Amino acid sequence: MGLRWSRLYQTNGINSFMSAWKEYKEKLGITRPWDLLNPNEEKVSEEEAKSRYDVCLDCDRLISATKQCKECGCIMSLKVKLKRATCPLGKW
Repeated sequence: MGLRWSRLYQTNGINSFMSAWKEYKEKLGITRPWDLLNPNEEKVSEEEAKSRYDVCLDCDRLISATKQCKECGCIMSLKVKLKRATCPLGKW
């Protein structure tokens, strides 16, 4: 009986992890951190990046010490520069 419960726990743990991973990827959107290194990836103007970042700075989901979003985990000072990037809360 102990082994049976162990397998059940392991299965639920994996399902829980996979569910959390799927949710994280959905919040991240279509951009990835390494897109910043791609010279072919379109960037927004400095003005647009600043406008986006100002929204982030006013958001309660931004971790002020790291400038990281609590929703998607991205470093927002960098993410705001990518044209295809979006705010996971739909703020920009």
